[in-house]
Amino acid sequence: MTTSTQTLKTAIGAYGHGQALKNGSVRPEGIDLEFIELNPITVAFRRMCRQVDLDISEMAITTYLTAKRYGRPFTAIPIFPVRQFHHGATVVNVKAGVEKPTDLEGKRVGVRAYTVTGGVWARSVLASEHGVDLSKVNWVLADDEHVEQFQKDAPPSATYELGADIGKMLAAGELAGGIGVGRVESPDVKALIPNAHVAAAEFYRRTGIYPINHTVVVRDELLARDPSLAPRLFRAFKDAKDQWLSQATPEEKASAGSNIVEGDPFPYGVANNRLAIEAIIGHAHDQKILPRRFSLEEIFAAGTQDLE
Repeated sequence: MTTSTQTLKTAIGAYGHGQALKNGSVRPEGIDLEFIELNPITVAFRRMCRQVDLDISEMAITTYLTAKRYGRPFTAIPIFPVRQFHHGATVVNVKAGVEKPTDLEGKRVGVRAYTVTGGVWARSVLASEHGVDLSKVNWVLADDEHVEQFQKDAPPSATYELGADIGKMLAAGELAGGIGVGRVESPDVKALIPNAHVAAAEFYRRTGIYPINHTVVVRDELLARDPSLAPRLFRAFKDAKDQWLSQATPEEKASAGSNIVEGDPFPYGVANNRLAIEAIIGHAHDQKILPRRFSLEEIFAAGTQDLE
């Protein structure tokens, strides 16, 4: 039983399923969460990876896996606050001669950073669903990586053009395609995969995978000092999510599940997410982000791996 209260500096996004933590109606036992509001939440990812100056932080899952590769001193608990499908993330310039995904081979495709989670999932769609040889695409990266050590180890197919405006380059035909570039005001830019929502629904029906985008990490020093900390945090995040589930409208739940996933759109715990976790680890390895496939025991805090 925890007898004293500790204050932990925490950064998570503004989500309905986490609101009960932020408003204090759900509190981890013996813990005060001091919320640091960072906008966009990706600022927290970079701060945590480079300064480790937060106690608890939301983090994109492939950023976390990359950080684990380089021994950054924090570990995830199996909380997954952001998920989405990525079949519609890739767009192309119609004048670049790309009529099908494999036509991207030999061409330049822009993405914010190589290890960005949306890019990893989108590339996995190109490779696994459409047979694209990712090593034959020149990936043009506009930003440096949150885990800066990775840039020296990036695969030969990655080219850093820091500060580049991918949307403008795509519209101008300097890039054949782009991933996660947002809205591009050009009649020449269109989605690579038509009917992406239908494709995502079919992918989910076939695989059972609702892709994980973000997880939550905790400083290793805190976990080592108190082995009960990770389970207490897990239970609090789950209680907050369950409160949201009890109050959310059917439309809100459907939207959170991309109008594809029925029931709880944010299942927590390793067992409930094994397929998606193993998939993103495999994709990160296949795309040369990880030198080997991490085990689930390596990437989630002790005491949380059997929690649901």
